[in-house]
Amino acid sequence: MICADIIGERSRLSPERTAIVDVATGQRFTYREMDHRAATCARTWLYALGLRRGDRIGVLFGNRLEFLDAFLAAAKSGVILVPLGTRLTAAELAVIVADCGLSAFVYGCEHADTVRELRSLVDLGRVVALDDSVDPGDLSWSDVHESVGETDFVPAVCDPEDPYCLLYTSGTTGRPKGVITPHRMVAWNAYNTVACWQLTEYDVSPVFTPLYHAGGLGAFLMPILLAGGTIVLHRDFEPSEVWRMIAEEHCTVVLGVPTIWKMLADAPEFETADLSHVRWFISGGAPMPRHLVGVYRERGVVMRQGYGLTEVGVNCFAMSNKEAWSKAGSIGRPMMFTEARVVDEGGQELPSDEVGELCFRGPHVSAGYWNNAEATAESRNADGWFHTGDMARRDGDGFFYIAGRAKDMFISGGVNVYPAEIENTLLQHPALADAAVVGVPHATWGEVGVAFVVTAEGEEVKAEELGDFVGGKLARYKIPKEFRIVDELPRTPYGKVVKGELVEMWEKESA
Repeated sequence: MICADIIGERSRLSPERTAIVDVATGQRFTYREMDHRAATCARTWLYALGLRRGDRIGVLFGNRLEFLDAFLAAAKSGVILVPLGTRLTAAELAVIVADCGLSAFVYGCEHADTVRELRSLVDLGRVVALDDSVDPGDLSWSDVHESVGETDFVPAVCDPEDPYCLLYTSGTTGRPKGVITPHRMVAWNAYNTVACWQLTEYDVSPVFTPLYHAGGLGAFLMPILLAGGTIVLHRDFEPSEVWRMIAEEHCTVVLGVPTIWKMLADAPEFETADLSHVRWFISGGAPMPRHLVGVYRERGVVMRQGYGLTEVGVNCFAMSNKEAWSKAGSIGRPMMFTEARVVDEGGQELPSDEVGELCFRGPHVSAGYWNNAEATAESRNADGWFHTGDMARRDGDGFFYIAGRAKDMFISGGVNVYPAEIENTLLQHPALADAAVVGVPHATWGEVGVAFVVTAEGEEVKAEELGDFVGGKLARYKIPKEFRIVDELPRTPYGKVVKGELVEMWEKESA
């Protein structure tokens, strides 16, 4: 039976190899040590917090060792991990917590203010603070951990279809949906990435993207650990620190999004950093501009492009170094046992070079959405094909290219932003009668939002007021960079906003 306890299995084979380098503290941890930490975390959940297999535990803290402990403990305990976005507001978090139903909640004290507001909105279960500063009634992680001591612990034997974690992603309706990520999906993504990307125990990779995101957890963390390589853990993204650690730790493979690659290329260290040990870089999250691929090529670095979704795994395609340039702009060919096809509106597969919707089927596809049978059914057809909503084409050599997005979603800094959520929030303002948000190009972030709003009769509002209004309800990256007040929104006879006209209006006025 396929097993998602990757740290446990690798610890048996490579106990003394370095698994994690923690940049913040300078500490290095072997596979044996990380396996012990994960087991201790799992034991604490079960014996001290009283969690049982299938219970949900929420975690709200950034890239720190305790996050790795929690993620790896999920494989050993059968408890379902719910990583929560550290950039979300209390109101946004409350929707997720209410949907998944937490039995326990662990937070870093840098988020204490958010947690105070959150606990007034929704039941968090047993609340545990990672650090010493705790609110009255909260448990201390160090106290809880010490209370169980070093009692014997036998890892749970989980079924491949048991949920490993719930990764929440917003949808076109603006309401977050919990993607059920089973043990089978976590393990398969790791194995298939190692095989198709040809990772080895000698690979070293930095992780500086948020671990609560599917990309941070699945793109390199679990595959590198399965291969027996080394992860260099950054607390956050700081270009100079990243270049320094790439050189010092002899990193071989690095994942980023286009915004990050641009920031790294603009950093002064880019021209002089020692990259002789790098095998390749890879970009995901949004299309990588060809000129930026060329910038890295001039430095002698191969820049590959990948593609994935939370619902189907973050690694769905692969390519060689040679193909990364000859097929620049492509996301590669489907990984092994990954079925991918491009279909028309009727679900019929299209021939090469015709654009249609990208669909997937295979062991890398999630089990659906938590507490949302309707959305699960809508996302896949009777034959099990998951419909991504992304438009793509396949060339005669079997390489896929993303042509655009059927949905309104845009990507800002590698993060998906869904206009419906922003529009729903704007329309809560009493002075507004109508609102529409579109994504427009931006030199640094790839895309940013522009809001077009219509005031209610007799009402007036300033753009600055709208920014403040949504700022208290939405994460910063979702807040439109511009607010434009218009007399009316262009609509079809059926009432749908013609967002293409809004983009054209923005382009003309911004020229």
